[in-house]
Amino acid sequence: MTQKSALHFEHAGSISPHSRNLPLRVGTRGSPLARRQTALFLEELRRICPVLGVAPESFAEEIITTTGDQVQDRRLADIGGKGLFAKEIHEALLDYRIDLAVHSLKDLETVLPDGVVLACTMKREDARDALVLRGQRPLVSASPDIWSLLPSGAKVGTASLRRQAQLLHARPDLSISLLRGNVRTRIDRVRSGAVDGTLLAYAGLRRLGFAEEVSGVIDPDVMVPAAGQGIIGITVRAADVALAGLLAAVECSEAKAVSTAERALLAALGGSCRTPIGGHARVFPDGSLQLTGLVARADGSFLLKRRVSGPKADADRLGKELGNSLRRDSPSDIFAC
Repeated sequence: MTQKSALHFEHAGSISPHSRNLPLRVGTRGSPLARRQTALFLEELRRICPVLGVAPESFAEEIITTTGDQVQDRRLADIGGKGLFAKEIHEALLDYRIDLAVHSLKDLETVLPDGVVLACTMKREDARDALVLRGQRPLVSASPDIWSLLPSGAKVGTASLRRQAQLLHARPDLSISLLRGNVRTRIDRVRSGAVDGTLLAYAGLRRLGFAEEVSGVIDPDVMVPAAGQGIIGITVRAADVALAGLLAAVECSEAKAVSTAERALLAALGGSCRTPIGGHARVFPDGSLQLTGLVARADGSFLLKRRVSGPKADADRLGKELGNSLRRDSPSDIFAC
């Protein structure tokens, strides 16, 4: 980010009569993980754009409570889907109460509200899921037989249909218990014995300093992660072109490629919030991209997993092709609301 481009943003007052230049109002959920991810984003923005980062008051964090945070006793599928982690945040963005918003990309709906765009994606941390078990530490290797760590009939707490489906497909003897809440809450439920174990995003555990709680990290070939898992995404108003230009300096090209493929997969599948879907892309040194997609039934009785490869420049096309292929060869009832 050059000084010239940063100063250009500082004087770009013609974007909207309701907007202001500084401080930038950054919307985020209030969970410890959301606030930590916001801090990581702001650290990177200050590092790349020192003109805006000279003074701490260049940014103002705005904590917004979402419906997804308020309702903790039901699955997201039962109250409207994962978009409920962003609904109120995007309303604040469109009302000019904030200037940009920080999200876990996996929690961001595939089709954004009119007037909102995904401005940038930050470098992916770790896309894998992690298994947290009562009395099982330290970390074990991410081997294909990781499910052997779970005793017969173990109760696993999760609210993710994607995780549930893959777990029950591999281990139909297991019992699934609804478990929601922030990372610390879910770990505490395991430690208290309310459940025998739980599954969490390894990226979130690492960002919060809870990696030592992990009993095993699960290879993406064993459990396909959620699309966008481990990536921080930033949304802005579509009309705020100067701000979007500023955020381009924070964009990770590899994260952009893999998230484009994964989100194109989701869009092509068009599944409901009750459809277990997984998507994971990786970029190799030769510039090729490999995308794995998964569709399943929540009870694990059906699971279809496929993979495509091609140039990372074709990320969107690869995602659409794989999504169409998975949808074509899956039972139609899987996609019903």
